Amino acid sequence: MTKDAEVGTLADGKLLWQPSDVAIAASNIGRYLGWLEEERGLRFRDYEALWSWSVSDLEGFWSSIWDFFEVQSHHPYRRVLEEVRMPGAEWFPGATLNYAEHALRRHDNAPAVVAASETRSTVTISYAELHRQVAALAASLKRLGVGRGDRVAAYLPNIPETLIAFLATASLGGVWASCPPEFGARSVADRFRQIEPRLLFAVDGYRFKGRPHDRLSEVMQLRAELPTVEHLVMVPYLYDTSTPNSDPRTLAWAELLAHPASLVFEPVPFAHPLWVLYSSGTTGLPKPIVQGHGGILLEHLKTLALHLDIGPTDRLFWYTTTGWMMWNFLVSGLLRGATLLLYDGHAAHPDLGHLWRFAAETGMTYFGTSSPYLHACQKAGLAPGREANLGALRGLGSTAAPLAPDAFEWVYQAIKPDLLLNPFSGGTDLCTGIVGACPLVPVHAGEIPCRLLGAAVEAYHQEGRPVLNEVGELVITKPMPSMPVRFWNDPGDRRYRESYFEMFPGVWRHGDWIRITERGSCVIYGRSDSTLNRGGVRMGTSEFYRAVEILPEVADSLVIDTGELGREGKLMMFVVLAPGATLDGGLRARIQERLFQELSPRHVPDEIHAVAEVPYTLNGKKVEVPVKRILLGTPLERAVSPGAIANPGCLQYFVEFARNSDQRSVVSAPKGG
Repeated sequence: MTKDAEVGTLADGKLLWQPSDVAIAASNIGRYLGWLEEERGLRFRDYEALWSWSVSDLEGFWSSIWDFFEVQSHHPYRRVLEEVRMPGAEWFPGATLNYAEHALRRHDNAPAVVAASETRSTVTISYAELHRQVAALAASLKRLGVGRGDRVAAYLPNIPETLIAFLATASLGGVWASCPPEFGARSVADRFRQIEPRLLFAVDGYRFKGRPHDRLSEVMQLRAELPTVEHLVMVPYLYDTSTPNSDPRTLAWAELLAHPASLVFEPVPFAHPLWVLYSSGTTGLPKPIVQGHGGILLEHLKTLALHLDIGPTDRLFWYTTTGWMMWNFLVSGLLRGATLLLYDGHAAHPDLGHLWRFAAETGMTYFGTSSPYLHACQKAGLAPGREANLGALRGLGSTAAPLAPDAFEWVYQAIKPDLLLNPFSGGTDLCTGIVGACPLVPVHAGEIPCRLLGAAVEAYHQEGRPVLNEVGELVITKPMPSMPVRFWNDPGDRRYRESYFEMFPGVWRHGDWIRITERGSCVIYGRSDSTLNRGGVRMGTSEFYRAVEILPEVADSLVIDTGELGREGKLMMFVVLAPGATLDGGLRARIQERLFQELSPRHVPDEIHAVAEVPYTLNGKKVEVPVKRILLGTPLERAVSPGAIANPGCLQYFVEFARNSDQRSVVSAPKGG
């Protein structure tokens, strides 16, 4: 296998942006470097040297993050790291602290939150008012019996009430978990039932793409399926007031905020559970991933300040729901004293330019979104920098899937030339990015600029050794504080070990293919469990999507290799057509030719079919492995958990497709190579 055949030609490495000396000196990481030299006597010639130190001297690096950001501990730690092993690393033993105490360190009248939505008018809440509302709610929750270790669940959208409820829960040492109201009651129950919540927050409904969605029946169903819930708190959102309920266990949001109180923070151990996040759950019950107060505090301080360059004057936005880890990451902007910009609604309603206008209206300094949204804006011919006043914008984050190289160039041409583009990649499992951008590092088209500080990311050959400039398994070879404390209700950590440490004992396998270049930048090729291997040549599915979805006739696509170990199958491509397009011989030929030229002759599909929709998880990721299982004959109920799919109805197409496989029209692939 040659390197060119494996990697393809898409990551061209064209230099698009590099930092100035003035910008570096003014950045948070520039100040951190000065602090390291003055306080620790450490100097580094470049970012790569700084990164190498951060992953080789774990105690030195993470203690510097603790000191530089002035972490407040009620009891001192005995040492930074008790065990340098995975799993089982024990961080900052002896320390007691509270995440919410750090999120609410600011008390002034500066805006803490600006929230907009399709459902209600824009609202602004100051840090002082946020502190007051969290204090009142925390006192009410305490009166209801919520305390250290109790689970509090939320069926709420990305609105201020959700943030307030989370901070109040965390201040008491309670454990938070959330799902957005667009999730069906069954899929939410599958998640929450595992952690046995004591209290449930829920919303009465919401608007999405201009349409109202009443959720009261779903809330009642959810309550019936969660027998441990002692109190239900209804948050009015779609309606002016919550529907009256005679059940004394059902409380109104306003009742719980009616009485002023002092805010007292419960000191908890470093690893005490802060929240439970959930995996997508496409093939079984979602994994309940537990992360701790201290680990999230340090990791988010580091990443937000030193990589995103967020500070007290910033206005931070990420388009997300409460069911995606990016919501948890976003709210940590409070740790930096920034203003959070929240939005609840469809990203493209009434049109694709809506969020860019929101950026202009709010003076947004950091715009976080998904790569599919940026690709859609590019494909639609938008020029946000010319159509909206984005003068305040300094950073742009892109996650959820790899960003195509031509989209990198579009960002700098159509949005802003002096922007730090952050093609951010990490995961729910860590609740952070592990590769991304940094104000010290240039941006090249198609490449993620660097491995993040403290993240010992490597590309591993299947034999378990690191490789450079070759595609390998993305692994993390040293522990990180935000790694899961455990999975909830996982005796002996069996599921936890199987999920990350089965392939390479003692090394975290992340589940992506990655290539690390000589200059330390990275290219991610998609999930390793859905990567295609044709004639011994591996190719990430993201490469197919980049190549095909640039065609104006193709709105979306899904590629599946039906081959299994020891048996080569067919390479199937399913395309969603743009309005007015037809999958005729000409379009098939263009798709084939593009994949022939951009990838390799071996990666031209055996069959191409038009579909109405591509299935997505509730977190917005394409469903590949379950569709492969369906095509191989696995019954739908065993191949996928429908409650984990945002549009489960479209799976029936693939069931019928597999059933009628002998009637499929085969498209012959061009030969060559």
